[in-house]
Amino acid sequence: MRTARSGLPEPVGVVPTMGYLHEGHAALIRRARDQCASVIVTLFVNPRQFGPNEDFARYPRDFARDRALCESLGVDLLYAPSVDEVYPPGFATSVDVSGLSEQWEGAHRPGHFRGVATVVAKLLIGTRADRAYFGEKDYQQLQVVKRLVLDLEIPTAIVPCPTVREADGLALSSRNAYLTPDDRPRATALHRGLMAARSALAGGERDARRLADSISQTVVSAGLTLDYAAVVDPTTLAPLDRVDRPARALVAARLGRVRLIDNLELA
Repeated sequence: MRTARSGLPEPVGVVPTMGYLHEGHAALIRRARDQCASVIVTLFVNPRQFGPNEDFARYPRDFARDRALCESLGVDLLYAPSVDEVYPPGFATSVDVSGLSEQWEGAHRPGHFRGVATVVAKLLIGTRADRAYFGEKDYQQLQVVKRLVLDLEIPTAIVPCPTVREADGLALSSRNAYLTPDDRPRATALHRGLMAARSALAGGERDARRLADSISQTVVSAGLTLDYAAVVDPTTLAPLDRVDRPARALVAARLGRVRLIDNLELA
């Protein structure tokens, strides 16, 4: 993969995306624009992070719209490589981040984080960015990327950015485009469940299992199929017994053909 940074004023910020950009991506780009002399947006729908029964073929794509948004936000370079450019013939290397990748999303999507870590490593090395901007909406991915950069000594600072939400709390995601009009209100159950856990904690509940149960009950009662709900250490993602230190709540569920994830800082 060719270097994408040549000739850009420093510092350089990169916003890695899979395209079909929305206001959440725009917030990342604005943050990069505020902090960096040059901004690169990468647009690559990475086949290696999709499982055999997942939505790679139908993942939403609109390059013309993405390019127009990047131009309106002052992006200096939109880098949209082909699959063959990222994974040329004979490509045989993958990157595994053990521990962090093995539970939650990793357990439900085997191989997903191997694909994420491999492509992020390539993009960070290829762009040689000083800073890379990732949303907290994909919280486990954020922790995997932070560990990847630390362990491989990639000289790019990872900048976490808050989740951007609709007025009703639904976290912005390209996959929200799959939601039917009837399902769209029900999708807010993830955020409502997370807020229920936060309210219970504020009311004195410290048992992590009971807090996770409050998320599960809200999600299931809305008719979604729960994959997991957990209260975890925000760095290691290990499940907690009691919330007497910093904690993050994670949730994933399915609504029809759409899989939704969300998270919230609890303490």
